[in-house]
Amino acid sequence: MNSNQTSGKVRKMAQIAMLSAVSVILMFFDIPLLFAPSFYKIDLSEVPVLIGTFSMGPLAGVIIELIKIALNLVLKGSLTAGVGELANFLIGCAFIIPSGIIYQKSKTKRGAITGMLAGTLTMTIIGGILNAFVLLPAYAKAFGTPIDYLIQMGSEVNHYITNMSSFVLFAVVPFNLLKGGVVSLIVALIYKKISLVLK
Repeated sequence: MNSNQTSGKVRKMAQIAMLSAVSVILMFFDIPLLFAPSFYKIDLSEVPVLIGTFSMGPLAGVIIELIKIALNLVLKGSLTAGVGELANFLIGCAFIIPSGIIYQKSKTKRGAITGMLAGTLTMTIIGGILNAFVLLPAYAKAFGTPIDYLIQMGSEVNHYITNMSSFVLFAVVPFNLLKGGVVSLIVALIYKKISLVLK
């Protein structure tokens, strides 16, 4: 391995560490939503993850996502014994992997937009499934309450929520669409400038 390869690997590791750190910091600045229960909050922690994915590839994005979730678990602890963190990791990967794969095949503005659209839709579908069968049951168990109580919390802020299906349709789906849209818009606006710094 020559010095150029070594310095390239070191630079890549440093970039992954830096983007992971920024992502963890952004997780602390979350905003509650008007159409979902208070435990659904949007943050911008996927922005550095997606930037890393576009810049270094999907594998690097997955590593950043994993480090972000692991550090957040250490710093904040977990009410769900890691189940929620695992689900959040999978939902994050559902966003960045399709985005990254499509962008790697077509490193153009159109490729980036197509990738982010595909990632947002994939995250929305995977997020709905995981919330219904993993996250919400895990939260109910952690809080020591029946899952109907969480649905009731949802119906108090959104009268369209009456059962699990409507919870997913009117809280989880809009949440993931909004998050994917906001993150995609920010990355589209800043990626070109950030990528010059990373290179």
